[in-house]
Amino acid sequence: MLPSAKEALDNLFEPLALLSALDKLLPWYLKETDEGRIVYPACNRTLNDAGGNVRAIWKHTRLEACRYVMMVPRRDVDLLVSAVRQAEMMDAFLRLPRHEDTVVEFKGVPLVDYPTAIIAGLNWLDRCAFLAGVDPNKFSRTGRDFRRLVALAQQWWAIENAGSRCNEMLANRQVPPLMFYLMWQSYTRLAKEIAIAAIYGSSLDRTIERDREHLESTLSSQPDKMQTALSALTETTSRLKNASDSDDLVRS
Repeated sequence: MLPSAKEALDNLFEPLALLSALDKLLPWYLKETDEGRIVYPACNRTLNDAGGNVRAIWKHTRLEACRYVMMVPRRDVDLLVSAVRQAEMMDAFLRLPRHEDTVVEFKGVPLVDYPTAIIAGLNWLDRCAFLAGVDPNKFSRTGRDFRRLVALAQQWWAIENAGSRCNEMLANRQVPPLMFYLMWQSYTRLAKEIAIAAIYGSSLDRTIERDREHLESTLSSQPDKMQTALSALTETTSRLKNASDSDDLVRS
């Protein structure tokens, strides 16, 4: 992976910077998958594959979902990131009927194409969740939950001085309910569940408990080594459960 591409999303916060990073990273990623250097979709990887770890699968699954928005022709990114366009964007999203497509035909009208693309990204994550064996209860209401989130954000933007509050939040590195952030955070959360299931199976707790029992059984005659292994397992579990982004899994 190119060094600039590898860290393109790390530590970025401002939405335009994230969009710019996606513009650079997605072509690289799709080229790698097209030429067979990385298993695609990421949810199909195993520990023996390149990028066969929770962090890479999480990051790459999110990329796969984001590609729909980045494919929108006649881009009008203000609809995703500008305070003055959020009411318009969210109203358009809530008017659009739900669809089940992961292959979409854009109309050339950003106010229609962005909502279509966001839903397609959610549909892609639903598909990956099924392939990875995620507990269905965690994905059964994906589209409905996102629409509810947008409806709540729409109410936030209807409050007086919402634009100035948005700017203040961004200045303080807080996350206002911009459409881009709603999408990014939802994709991030769902991609995490997919990545964990791809590596650990449908239940992280069951897998960790099984690994714990295995360590206690095989290392019972080596208490110091067993304790070190159990501590590492506990640390890994804690990191996974507490991580809010794939880069949280990088050891400090």
